[in-house]
Amino acid sequence: MKKMKQGFTLIELMIVVAIIGILAAIAIPKFADLINKSKEGATKGALSSVRSAIQVYYGDNEGWFPADTLESLTLNAKYIGEIPVAKLPGTTHADIRTVTGIADSGATGDGGGWAYYNDIEENVTWGNLQVRCTHEDIKGRSSDTLFTPWSTF
Repeated sequence: MKKMKQGFTLIELMIVVAIIGILAAIAIPKFADLINKSKEGATKGALSSVRSAIQVYYGDNEGWFPADTLESLTLNAKYIGEIPVAKLPGTTHADIRTVTGIADSGATGDGGGWAYYNDIEENVTWGNLQVRCTHEDIKGRSSDTLFTPWSTF
């Protein structure tokens, strides 16, 4: 009578484990990159939403942008329910929803959150909202003098 071979040999198991390890080594960095891309996309989508709310406010108030740090947009949730979180992957900034009022067109700083130009005297930048970060974005774009790379899309 012949003996039936049962199970896998040690070599076969080691080859399978090695193949799984190679696939995991390739897939994990790609997955982490996708998470960062989704966070950046969420930030740019939130930026677009708040900019839209600012434009509606501008239309309702006969050509005047909010002069505060956007509290008037969230008052009674008339224009937007709340200021969304700015997620900045690949930087040292925490995910926050703070809006910093900026009076000087070149003074956005680098603290995370949002930067809003609320100075009525600065006609060029008044009413502009951008992400308050000077780090490179996922695509490797760096900031110029006025706009951060996170705010241009």
